[in-house]
Amino acid sequence: MKDVLGLLTEMRRPRLLIRAARIGAEDYRRNPQLHRLLGQGSLPRPGAALMKLIEIEALLDDCRRGDDAAYSVSRHVEVLTAMMGEARILSDAG
Repeated sequence: MKDVLGLLTEMRRPRLLIRAARIGAEDYRRNPQLHRLLGQGSLPRPGAALMKLIEIEALLDDCRRGDDAAYSVSRHVEVLTAMMGEARILSDAG
């Protein structure tokens, strides 16, 4: 099984989404952003949080590709931003 950071390197998303998420990741604040996205009482460890964010992002990307009316670009960028922030935390810890 591939490691979680390896999954991120294989993702292919539009440049504009990635660029916006990179800008957002510069100011990533784990507590408020993860609480808003995951809605959990206590925050999971970075690896577990990243896996959950990957699941959420995959659903958002399916909506984007399917031209779903419920798709939210801002939520997609927010999730990608959190993914980048959590990946940075994992990289720094390892």
